[in-house]
Amino acid sequence: MSEQTKILILGIGNVLWADEGFGVRAVEALAERYRFGPHVQLLDGGTQGIYLVDQVRWADVLVVFDAVDYGLPPGTLKRVEGAEVPRFMGAKKMSLHQTGFQEVLALADLLGDYPQHLLLIGVQPVELDDFGGSLRPPVKACIQPAIALALEFLAGFGIGWEVLEGHHERPLDLPDPALSLDAYESGRPSEVAAYRLGDPRVLAGVGGA
Repeated sequence: MSEQTKILILGIGNVLWADEGFGVRAVEALAERYRFGPHVQLLDGGTQGIYLVDQVRWADVLVVFDAVDYGLPPGTLKRVEGAEVPRFMGAKKMSLHQTGFQEVLALADLLGDYPQHLLLIGVQPVELDDFGGSLRPPVKACIQPAIALALEFLAGFGIGWEVLEGHHERPLDLPDPALSLDAYESGRPSEVAAYRLGDPRVLAGVGGA
C-alpha cells in the first residue's frame, strides 16, 4: 500500500443503548491512545446509516467496530473480513443502523467505490434494552482486544501510528467530551437508583417538549 492509501476506522452504534455503543466506544478509545497520519480517518458513525456512504466511498481500507449478533456467547469478540462482512452485519439485525450500513456498502459497490479491504470487528452484546446504560463489563473488556485486532490488520498494510501520552486534542469526528465513556458512566445514577426504562438526564426534558 502507498502512503496515499485512504483508511477509514469507523465505529457505529448507539451509546444510549448499553452494548449497542461498543463500536463508538472502541473508536473513541483508539483515538485517545493513538495518532495516525492524515490519510487515516477515525469516525464516530453513530446511527447515521446511509449518510455514511461518502465516507465509505472515500476509503480504500475500511475497519468497522460494532456490536453484532453472531449467535455466540455474550461478550465474544469476532473478526470478519472481506466479502463476509455484509452478511454478518445483517444476519440478525439488532437495530436500524445495521440495516442502514448494509445499504451503505451496497450503494458504495453500486457506485464503483467499494473499499478494497474491509474488516469488521464485532462483539456479541450482553445487554441492549437499557436506555441510558453503558457497556456491560464483558463487552467493555473487549475494547482493548478489538483495538489490538485493528492495529494488527493495519500493520499488514504498512500503516504506522504514534502512541499518545497525557492530554491531547480530541479529533473532531468523535463524540463531544461530554459523551465520553468516563463522563457518561459517572453521570448516571447507580442501578439501584436509576430508572432502567429511561435515563433521567434525557427524560427531564420530555415534559416541556
